[in-house]
Amino acid sequence: MADPNNDPKPWYKKMDLIQRGDRSPTPWGTLTFVGLRLADIPLQHALLAPAAGSLGTSLLARAGVATVLPAAVLNTGIPFLDSLGSPTGALLLLFACGSAAKQIYWQTVLSYESFPARAALAVALYNTLMNGANALLFRAAPTSALFSRPQVPLSLPFFSFPVHIPLTTIVGLGMYVSGLALETVSEAQRKAFKDRPENRGKVCKVGVWRWARHVNYLGYSLWRGGYTMVAAGWVAGLAVTFAQMWDLGHRAAGVLDDYCSEKYKEQWAQFKREVPYKILPGIY
Repeated sequence: MADPNNDPKPWYKKMDLIQRGDRSPTPWGTLTFVGLRLADIPLQHALLAPAAGSLGTSLLARAGVATVLPAAVLNTGIPFLDSLGSPTGALLLLFACGSAAKQIYWQTVLSYESFPARAALAVALYNTLMNGANALLFRAAPTSALFSRPQVPLSLPFFSFPVHIPLTTIVGLGMYVSGLALETVSEAQRKAFKDRPENRGKVCKVGVWRWARHVNYLGYSLWRGGYTMVAAGWVAGLAVTFAQMWDLGHRAAGVLDDYCSEKYKEQWAQFKREVPYKILPGIY
């Protein structure tokens, strides 16, 4: 017999940070989130910088981990990027900038639900920790994707000689760009659908939402995994991709399924019959 003193909510509901159905303004949450996501960019630069005494170098040295120096020197004319030395390091910093811009756009333009400061703090810190872990994995000699095989010779702008780029960098870049685009497009399509008065109280079934019921989570999983693949290679990149997909498929999708079942009732049941895949079209 269940203990009546225990909280009957499933574990995934206890971990949900979004105020489902609550659209009251949360300016402090927005300010917290925007400020922390912007602050992540100089932090990632400090972790990626190969200079002696930089934050990343110092942290790895204290842990007794050898660091790698870039094999090439950037000459873009942009000191903030050139100080990172390698095209891969600069790419990882651009990933941090791109994900921050996308998430700020989501919070300030695309999202309906309330986002209190504690939730903003948790989400922002999670993304900063993931980005920081990627930066340190890239700088650490035992885990850096700079040594990943195979390597592809490329003629790149700002270099007077061919540069050998790990294939993981190219694949990871594709995952990052496609994932970030999918997540953004899906959320923009849902907002455009919900903003039309004739769609009030209806389930969004347009565009990419015909692929999977939580297709935006596929986008997030792809760009998160691609980010890690560029930093630390095949195994780490694929592990993060599938770990994110599993977590979102069980925790976040579980909360949303309960919420939408209660809100939309038969509409949601019909949507699940029409779109049987939770995150990964044709598979899961």
